[in-house]
Amino acid sequence: MGNLVIIGAQWGDEGKGKIVDILARDADLVVRYQGGSNAGHTVINERGTYVFHLIPSGVLYRGTTCVIGNGVVVDPGALIEEMDHLQTVGIRIGKNFAVSHRAHLILPYHKVIDRASEQSKGSRKIGTTGRGIGPSYADKMARIGIRTGDLLNPPLFKKKLEENLVEMNWFLERLYKVETFQVDKVFDQYMGYADRLKSHIVDTSALLNRAIEKNKTVLFEGAQGTHLDVDFGTYPYVTSSSAAAGGACTGTGVGPTMIDAVMGIAKVYTTRVGSGPFPTELTDEVGQGLQERGREFGATTGRARRCGWFDAVVVRHATQVNGLTSLAVTKLDVLDGCKEVKLCTGYRYGGMTYRDMPADLDVLTNCVPIYQQMKGWTTSTTGATSYKQLPVEAKRYLARIEELAHCRIAMISTGSKRAQAIVLRNPLNCSCRRPASRGRH
Repeated sequence: MGNLVIIGAQWGDEGKGKIVDILARDADLVVRYQGGSNAGHTVINERGTYVFHLIPSGVLYRGTTCVIGNGVVVDPGALIEEMDHLQTVGIRIGKNFAVSHRAHLILPYHKVIDRASEQSKGSRKIGTTGRGIGPSYADKMARIGIRTGDLLNPPLFKKKLEENLVEMNWFLERLYKVETFQVDKVFDQYMGYADRLKSHIVDTSALLNRAIEKNKTVLFEGAQGTHLDVDFGTYPYVTSSSAAAGGACTGTGVGPTMIDAVMGIAKVYTTRVGSGPFPTELTDEVGQGLQERGREFGATTGRARRCGWFDAVVVRHATQVNGLTSLAVTKLDVLDGCKEVKLCTGYRYGGMTYRDMPADLDVLTNCVPIYQQMKGWTTSTTGATSYKQLPVEAKRYLARIEELAHCRIAMISTGSKRAQAIVLRNPLNCSCRRPASRGRH
């Protein structure tokens, strides 16, 4: 099959979990390469509904090895809780699961700092989940982070913890005026985690590269989406990791020459959770309708998602920075019954027209979207498994998405269940990429 990166092409929550679940059937390994337990992937199949936060959804298939790469920040308590829950519902977690010894840990003080810092921002809040993701990545970049491999060396772990708490407790007490932490209490807690996780902590870069040398198939599973990437997203309203496709290499230790294709996932409309600019956001009954029909509530946080029309500027930018070779579009059925549908083809601001994604926050916040209006469809697309079953208006809408995104569609999701999907072409076929349009946008 080859090695495929699956990446969100919008602001996350595009339905990556379902697409990974479908493709994982033919994969030998599924690896998560960035983010933390702030992400959530939902999979619905004949056995029930599963929500994943850290463990790749490929664990639902026997014979598939699931890996947490070095680019992920790991909350060991949350990971163990997820492992225990999956095992209670009959999902085996054993030799089929590995965690990188280079992945950084989330410590209790990271969560307290995350919540206190967010609270102190007032109207400038980023909209974090308060799970310690950002502070853990900050420590990683400051070279004071503690890694999962340190759990296997108790004296070293304790030494690093002691050194960090001198500074962290000062900040917690003096700056944020919140609780501080005792070294021994945190140490004992994390040594308990070490006992549970030690058999899973390995050199996952070596594991993955050996598998690729043996022609095994690897799926690289991204969390969040391109426009939450710390470099290419709507900074500073982003996550703290490399959510774009390049993070698949730095977050796993697999070189870029080993990647065969990159698939972007995009809804046929647009959603966003938390703060930050959202040019096509709809605050009227149309947006509310999308939210209700699409059940737009976060799998991890339960927060309502902001909804708007499909933004081609956003997805075209994702095609560019990720080198997308194909698209999977999701939630086509949510637009069933709409008399008209719209696509944003560009932005207007300050007398200028933008076809490429602006980096300027003022432009993104205050621009006016340029819409193309198209006829909607009344025929239900729910559960369609063949392109021929789709109404002509839906086909025209999808064709326009392809044209505007500069990327061919390989898969179409027509419902929440595993079987409710249309597969048009193999996502590993690199010819799926569409050359940049020379015509109008």
